[in-house]
Amino acid sequence: MKVTIGTKDGETFQTEVEDSSQLIGKEVGDEIDGGLVDVPGYTLKITGGSDKAGFPMRKSIEGSERQRVLIEDGSGIKKQEEGTKERKSVRGRTVSRQIEQLNTTVVEEGSKSVEEILEGDEEEE
Repeated sequence: MKVTIGTKDGETFQTEVEDSSQLIGKEVGDEIDGGLVDVPGYTLKITGGSDKAGFPMRKSIEGSERQRVLIEDGSGIKKQEEGTKERKSVRGRTVSRQIEQLNTTVVEEGSKSVEEILEGDEEEE
């Protein structure tokens, strides 16, 4: 699973998590330990994600299944006219094995920067 980490400076970093089993069952809005995604010392908040087919996770949908829902605004919607709604396929807010990319933001920073930690992992490989 790919994990995208957004910092408070507006920078984003992406890392690949081999064992994503500890992330399964977490929900959008939950805070997780950065050690689960190879960024020890950090606390991250799950802000969203997308599945293997590119359908986005939506906080307002319960569960982890893909559903076709009638929505007015948010991810994947272009505002045409006031009050119009569209039927879109979206994923629920729970992380499952079908999630390909997980988006997170930094809540608490560690002693090293995210860039230093992730570059250190690449040099070791």
